[in-house]
Amino acid sequence: MSQILPSPEELAAHAAAEPEYARWLRGRGPLQHSVQTQAAVFRVAHQLVQYGLQPDLASVYRLFGALDRLTCAGLWLVAHMTYARRVRLDGAPLQPEDFKAQPEGHTGGALNMVPAYAGYLALNALSGKTRGWLMGQGHCVTAIDALNVLTGNLHPEQAAAYGNGEAGLDRLVQDFYSYAQTAEGKVAAPLGSHVNPHTAGGIAEGGYLGFAELMYAHMPLPGETLVAFLSDGAAEEQRGSDWIPRWWRAEDCGTALPVMIANGRRIEQRTDLGTHEGLEGFKLHLRRCGFDPISFDGRDPAAFVCALWEMEERLQHRVDEKERGILRYPLPIPYGIAEATKGYGFYGAGSNAAHNLPLPGNPSVDAEARDLFNQHAAPLWVEPDELAEACQLFIASRSGRVLERDNPLAVRRPIEPSIPPLHYRNDECSPMAALDRFYVDLCGANPDLRARVGNPDELASNRLGGVLKALRHRVSEPESELEAVDGRIITALNEEAVVSACLANQGGLNLVASYEAFCVKMLGAVRQTLIFARQQKEAGRPAGWLGWPLVATSHTWENGKNQQSHQDTTFCEALLGEMSDMVRVVFPADHNSLLALLPDIYRSRGQLACIVAPKRERPSVFTQAEAEQLARDGAILLDEHPGAEPLLLIANGSYQLAEMRRAALRLEEAGYPYRLVYLQEPGRFRAPRDNWELPALADESIAMRLFPDHYERRVLLTHMRPEVARGHLWPILPDALKTAVLGYRNQGGTLDEAGMLFANRCSWAHVLAACARLLDVPRSALLAPDEAAAVAGKESPAVLR
Repeated sequence: MSQILPSPEELAAHAAAEPEYARWLRGRGPLQHSVQTQAAVFRVAHQLVQYGLQPDLASVYRLFGALDRLTCAGLWLVAHMTYARRVRLDGAPLQPEDFKAQPEGHTGGALNMVPAYAGYLALNALSGKTRGWLMGQGHCVTAIDALNVLTGNLHPEQAAAYGNGEAGLDRLVQDFYSYAQTAEGKVAAPLGSHVNPHTAGGIAEGGYLGFAELMYAHMPLPGETLVAFLSDGAAEEQRGSDWIPRWWRAEDCGTALPVMIANGRRIEQRTDLGTHEGLEGFKLHLRRCGFDPISFDGRDPAAFVCALWEMEERLQHRVDEKERGILRYPLPIPYGIAEATKGYGFYGAGSNAAHNLPLPGNPSVDAEARDLFNQHAAPLWVEPDELAEACQLFIASRSGRVLERDNPLAVRRPIEPSIPPLHYRNDECSPMAALDRFYVDLCGANPDLRARVGNPDELASNRLGGVLKALRHRVSEPESELEAVDGRIITALNEEAVVSACLANQGGLNLVASYEAFCVKMLGAVRQTLIFARQQKEAGRPAGWLGWPLVATSHTWENGKNQQSHQDTTFCEALLGEMSDMVRVVFPADHNSLLALLPDIYRSRGQLACIVAPKRERPSVFTQAEAEQLARDGAILLDEHPGAEPLLLIANGSYQLAEMRRAALRLEEAGYPYRLVYLQEPGRFRAPRDNWELPALADESIAMRLFPDHYERRVLLTHMRPEVARGHLWPILPDALKTAVLGYRNQGGTLDEAGMLFANRCSWAHVLAACARLLDVPRSALLAPDEAAAVAGKESPAVLR
């Protein structure tokens, strides 16, 4: 760390005067303290006393000594979680029967995370302030669980299972990768292979490497601090993380402290950061991006304490200088680089094998592997009374502050937003106009809820000009009235980065809008958030963040200006496959139907909504009352022409509704009875997959009223691919032989709306051809000869326009 530090001679004199410092200097097991770290601890100790955070230097050094013992115990326990069926707190060597028949774990990374998370705990203890934490490499969760168990930082279910001394630790190592299930098929243990809602203080799974890098700066609110542990492999490959200094503002962001664990290895390869040249090059790259890199010894928990403290001090100093007019945005963001060896502290450190199972064999059957385990675990063992004394220092430090389990980011629950007046219309207009006005009014009515708009550079094109004018792009040097230093729109041609900004903003109001085809790039980040929120609900601690919409517009059926890459219904189809209580997938057909959806979307908690909406002008279909009923029920009866054995026509999508209404008119002219239903929210009419999803479905009485059993012949015209729609909607499409489903067939190109509909056999005429088949009448009964010829591909489709 580039700072003024005492000389080795001064440190030696200090050790002679401070026995606790001298005791800490000796290290513990594999933990050795470099001269740089010795000097940094000296400096931090004096600052903590000067700031009144600690009574004296001896108290500080005593906790640093406890930190070494806690870290060794954490390393010891992580190794046992991978390999052992039990622990021996007396330090005796494990015997063959003490080992798992099938060891499993992400051992190397978890070993590297032990000093990192232990250092985080120690900083909280020393400063009297509880920070939040985030771990991009969620597979290293054993480090978190081990240290949480040792320090009593647990949710009730983990405390009951693992908090009972040696017996609890035995159950901890047995439960890890036990694959045990409940009768319902759920994971039986309050434990996982990644960060999960049972992990005290956890806020994200970290299953997709690289997303934490995109999210951390957008997570803390002013007055909060977040320590973000990041992966070196992800950091050098996820370029969106380079832009954090562009977005961070002290006025609406809390302190964010990124720390990369530079252990130099992926699963199978060395990373570029595993070389001196690569590491130096990365530091240079960080500086060019506006970061202030700080390298330190990633093997030593004390170095983490000092680095995090220094990062906080530097950032606050930069904010002070900015307020005095010395600096301007972007401020240099401190970025810790913890230089370590993969799997340090145990056998196999630095090897590819360190990632998963570092030993050369299975200790339960391999004597050499067993000897190696015992040999390398022995230096990590801490005598129980000594460990208890060390842990008690951490526990005692929580007096007057919340547990790490309950840090502000982990218990986020913003106030319910005030919903502004709704402005319904009866003229032809873009449905996106409803969202444009509503979101601006919503942000205006709720100034205490931080607004974030994720924008892949198409707001104006997507008819959100009011949002753009009111909230403005966040930039460092504004060039127009649509840009501002304090703008609330995060704009980048990187869908993962912009959606992550909103997924991270769990204390505020969010909106993401993109071309439907490009939304597919957001799926991994969105799905990770949905899964974590669902697991929180199942654990009895439901997510408290406010719901918001992911808007897929400029969509497949109206994006003929571009080539077929811009015509893709995958996003809504994929989200329809997720649990309907966690994400709603809705297809408003006009302005009013979209507007009526928005209040409940933004009042919901822990639930997203995928809105598939056209941006072009569309006719007004629904009155205010109809739109509100449609929002409540998920579908609505639009028209009915009674008679014997009528057809049930179901439209899903704005352009699909227009085609279906045109087909219905022809049926009526031909004397065939029908019922026309608009299906706005398909997920409401699926079969529930578990009891949690059941309340999100439409009441059976609604389904029977809209889709009565005596309507045997049914035609669905959907925005989506027909196979996907048929699979999800089998409860309302019960007889495949008496049902026709039309939708996107992967056809397209540079075509207008009518051309796209024809190319995919989704025009009104194709609907009538399907009706004729179900009615067992010739197409000529419903279509003129030239129309039938066009449907058959024998005449120009122009006749159908």
